[in-house]
Amino acid sequence: MKKILVPTDFSPLAENALKVAAKIAKKHNGEIFLLHLLDLPLDLIDPKASSSSDLPESIFFMKLAHQRFTAAMNKDYLKDIKVHETVEFNEAFDGIMKVGEKHNCDLIIMGSHGAEGLKEVFVGSNTEKVVRYSKIPVLVIKSETEEFKAKHLLFATNLALETAESYENARKFSKKMNVDMTTVFVNTVGKFRTSDHIDEQIEKFKNKVNDPNFKIVVRNDKNTEDGILNFANKMKADVIGIGTHGRKGISRLLNGSLSEHIVNHAKRPVITFNISE
Repeated sequence: MKKILVPTDFSPLAENALKVAAKIAKKHNGEIFLLHLLDLPLDLIDPKASSSSDLPESIFFMKLAHQRFTAAMNKDYLKDIKVHETVEFNEAFDGIMKVGEKHNCDLIIMGSHGAEGLKEVFVGSNTEKVVRYSKIPVLVIKSETEEFKAKHLLFATNLALETAESYENARKFSKKMNVDMTTVFVNTVGKFRTSDHIDEQIEKFKNKVNDPNFKIVVRNDKNTEDGILNFANKMKADVIGIGTHGRKGISRLLNGSLSEHIVNHAKRPVITFNISE
């Protein structure tokens, strides 16, 4: 993880994400792109569209942002880490995507309240858009952690062939981070599948991902969300991984709004991997 993007509004949630980014950057000799998004009226951004009386207000917001950056980057946990101060005037989603692609970032890290879900981060549904559409893996940090450990990743799949790409991305991530990855499929009462049916799906999925070492744990539970969370607790996973599909939203990979529920209810960090068209 050489390039890590951390969008910030300088809130405690955003600082939780920055602390984790610092730990990962130190471990992998990486750098951090700390991004603040200024949502200003057009006449304060474009001098041609602004009267002279508006310019001081624009300068004020820029200076305030710089002061906050300075305070953030003087934190002890960022010592000896290369941190880029980045300000964008785009809306949250567009700005994050633009900066992530421009600098070819490997990972986006964002903070979130668990109980209130993704809408607590930055500008409401914009964070949900990042999780849903970002081609870059997005790591959602739920709370402050003194010692972020990423030794074991639990990746959940429904074995649909279209999700093979998200599995591959999760496998690449685990190799880069030097973590063990366990893959799980949850068999539920509502969508019960026989052992023969599951074995057939596993064989097809294994051939699709072209991974001769592919292994998967099959768990039975009352619903998929509980199955993932219960198994994550049982195996003491450090991070839960799931796939997201931009075209039809987060619900495309598994069932309903499962990914959002996992992000909301999991006490552990959650990382999402995009399934492209």
